[in-house]
Amino acid sequence: MERRVGTISRGIRCPIIREGDNLAGIIVESVLEAAKSEGFELRDRDVIAATESIVARAQGNYASVDAIAKDVKEKLGGETIGVIFPILSRNRFSICLKGIAKGAKKVILMLSYPSDEVGNALVSLDQLDEAGINPYSDVLDEKRYRELFGKNIHPFTGVDYVEYYSEVIREAGADVEVIFANQPQEILKYTKNVLACDIHSRERTKRILKANGAERVYGMDDILTSPVDGSGCNERFGLLGSNKSTEESVKLFPRECTDLVLEVQKQILDKTGKHVEVMVYGDGAFKDPVGKIWELADPCVSVANTEGLEGTPNELKLKYLADNDFKDLSGEALKEAISKKIKEKDDNLVGNMVSQGTTPRRLTDLIGSLCDLTSGSGDKGTPVILIQGYFDNMTDN
Repeated sequence: MERRVGTISRGIRCPIIREGDNLAGIIVESVLEAAKSEGFELRDRDVIAATESIVARAQGNYASVDAIAKDVKEKLGGETIGVIFPILSRNRFSICLKGIAKGAKKVILMLSYPSDEVGNALVSLDQLDEAGINPYSDVLDEKRYRELFGKNIHPFTGVDYVEYYSEVIREAGADVEVIFANQPQEILKYTKNVLACDIHSRERTKRILKANGAERVYGMDDILTSPVDGSGCNERFGLLGSNKSTEESVKLFPRECTDLVLEVQKQILDKTGKHVEVMVYGDGAFKDPVGKIWELADPCVSVANTEGLEGTPNELKLKYLADNDFKDLSGEALKEAISKKIKEKDDNLVGNMVSQGTTPRRLTDLIGSLCDLTSGSGDKGTPVILIQGYFDNMTDN
């Protein structure tokens, strides 16, 4: 019988993960128990993915505000420091900011505008137009910002982030001055010691600062790259990808976990005979068209993955074939012609017209985004995702 279902994404319920848990075993047993209870079987090239959160939890990868403060003070000198281009997020940045401020006497907080790197808006483009402000050249202090735009509340969180971040800094014991600018070198008029807090543009920001005379330049990825007083750390990403754990600590992004994905792959092969692909995923790479927020606040989508998830899709655009190559066919004849075309397609369709409109993105970014949307970030209790049929096409039965 012909298969009538293509790709399926399932959230797999798992127990709450604690430090030291045998995560590979828990993931494998959870998937196999789900298959048994729901009456489905694993197949070759299924994808099993685990959210980065449970990996970091199992690793016990946490750090305190005091550990952040100590590292910041050691690296940036503990006097006046510039903190530039942070994202506007209580979960992602407020506890980091608390630690950063504890490691300095004064913080010059430089916010990008009209929005942060991932789309959280301070002001709207319409407000800028009405005020005659050019965000690429105009530098505003807080007084001028308030005169022009007043109090701006984030539509989803209800927070005035200018006020909120200033309070976090003061409560940590540091003085604060807020400016609004989009050129990294503007901070150097205030201090030569700078912490670049942007995520995906951080290397460019650090390069510009160094070229314009900064004395000490670090990124969030340079803080807590090694343990401080027994804290967790992340050798590759530092504080990037961290989340609020408590009011005094953060959960860091997972450390090296390639061994985990390989172990899950091996255990599934041993228990079922099926060769699956495995990944650890962070934020998805999608953008909200209403709130204008790009979801990717982690430094990458895939923290670790098995080899079969490398590369990009290699697909034909069915509607292009139907409207062009086979425009005179219909019904079974059309289906057979397209199926033959799929079976004969080249291994690499880059630049070929028949692939236009397919998704030219990395498999890990696409699959990780699907996983993130499936698992959610709240109370679903499904930190493991099983995707079946992702690599199938319409000729597979």
